[in-house]
Amino acid sequence: MRIALMIIRNILFVPYYIIKTAWLGKHRSREEAFAFIKHVAHRANEKGRVEVVSEGLENLPERDGYVLFPNHQGMYDVIVFLAEFPRPFSFVAKKEVRNFPFVKQVMGALNAIPIDRKDLRQSMHVIQEMTKRVDAGENFLIFAEGTRSKMGNKMNEMKGGSFKSAVKAKAPIVPVALMDSFVPFDENSIKKVKVRVFYLPPIYYDEYKDMSTQEIASMVKSRIEAKIAENS
Repeated sequence: MRIALMIIRNILFVPYYIIKTAWLGKHRSREEAFAFIKHVAHRANEKGRVEVVSEGLENLPERDGYVLFPNHQGMYDVIVFLAEFPRPFSFVAKKEVRNFPFVKQVMGALNAIPIDRKDLRQSMHVIQEMTKRVDAGENFLIFAEGTRSKMGNKMNEMKGGSFKSAVKAKAPIVPVALMDSFVPFDENSIKKVKVRVFYLPPIYYDEYKDMSTQEIASMVKSRIEAKIAENS
């Protein structure tokens, strides 16, 4: 119902949003494309009666070239960051979402990386490409649980392989705790909702360099869970 509300209340602008996002991805900088997509996502939230409250932005590394690792609650999660994150970023998403209107254009404009979780060789290529781009100073978002938890504010296990790119690039890892991000799209309601985002202190390479990727995954998960418990 909320997706329908967002579309209906923006219906006159939807074709323009799709066309301009596609055009920006081909003709303008990543920063310009991101700024426009952020405007669209913010407007979607406003019309969809969703408020996003962010805390801990001061924890973000000063220099670009880091990876955000949030918990994965629902289909709405990426919009949280597109609407409110202060710096351009790209993201890794399952290849199936490229078939959705506007999502396809956003992925193209931000040069997002589609992943086929059933294709090991393609997944290795994703790790290599992401490593190269993070090392070059891009920020990335990846959901290490692999799929949304479908358990409200409870988490699935995080997969160690999702951290390989950050490790290879020796990049800061930023745990992010999402709360109630499952409500906007996964509950059949249009009641006003507040989604909370907590950016936790980054984990720098010197702290995790001697850990396995699975140990890193467990550490990040425990920090996110602790923050959720603290604010429940």
